[in-house]
Amino acid sequence: MSDGLHMIDSLKNKRNSAGQVLNLYKKLGETPRERLERLRTEKPHYEHEVLSYAGRLDPMAEGVMLCLVGSANARREAYLELSKEYVLDILFGFETDTYDILGRIMETGDASAITREKVTKGLNEFRGHIEQQYPPYSSKTVEGKSLFEWARSGAIASLVLPTRRVTIHHIDVENMYKIREADLLAYIESSVEKVHGDFRQEEVLRTWARHLKKGGEREFPCATVRIECTSGTYARSIAHGLGKELGVPALSLHILRNKVGEYDMSKSLR
Repeated sequence: MSDGLHMIDSLKNKRNSAGQVLNLYKKLGETPRERLERLRTEKPHYEHEVLSYAGRLDPMAEGVMLCLVGSANARREAYLELSKEYVLDILFGFETDTYDILGRIMETGDASAITREKVTKGLNEFRGHIEQQYPPYSSKTVEGKSLFEWARSGAIASLVLPTRRVTIHHIDVENMYKIREADLLAYIESSVEKVHGDFRQEEVLRTWARHLKKGGEREFPCATVRIECTSGTYARSIAHGLGKELGVPALSLHILRNKVGEYDMSKSLR
């Protein structure tokens, strides 16, 4: 190897050991850990680096995920506290135990009366400082076990779900639309099939297949909502909570995190 190439490698090593923050794009269906492993595969010079992510994204969410490299991990708490921006699609008419489409259906209801005016009014309850309850299927630890472990064991009802104070700086409806039954089922099947690992996929798809028909002609109302919020806010909990506020089952159909602090999706490493 030439002296010039040795020098380039040396500079790369110094840069990596000094720590980096990478703006990664996590795809729909991936877990954060899978995204880090994909980075190691696609960028071999990170293979032996210490990597972590600052701010979890659920499998049914995609978008900006910060990756801390090397010594940047020492500043992890600062990156965890960065503000977030989401585009959340809310489906009305169904409620699941995960508050998104990767869950078991717990309730259905008539959503035909949902209007943009009602959604806008309902969102008023989520502006400013709020106490947000952690979703049952989340990584929050209670009595030594994560909430999703309590939920999977069927013992979640024995707990009082913890809350966290968060601030919603901005929340507004960007669009209202309807999705056809057949298209909804196809989207759910396609999305859930992207997920690897044990997320009850087979059971989840069976429950959706019982409630939706491939040739179905029903239509379900959806809202696209833009949210600017502090760290720790669960977008899918807003979808679930809005349903409670309006008296109609609701869940997160899709979550896109397009910004973390000043890290923008347009500059994410895909």
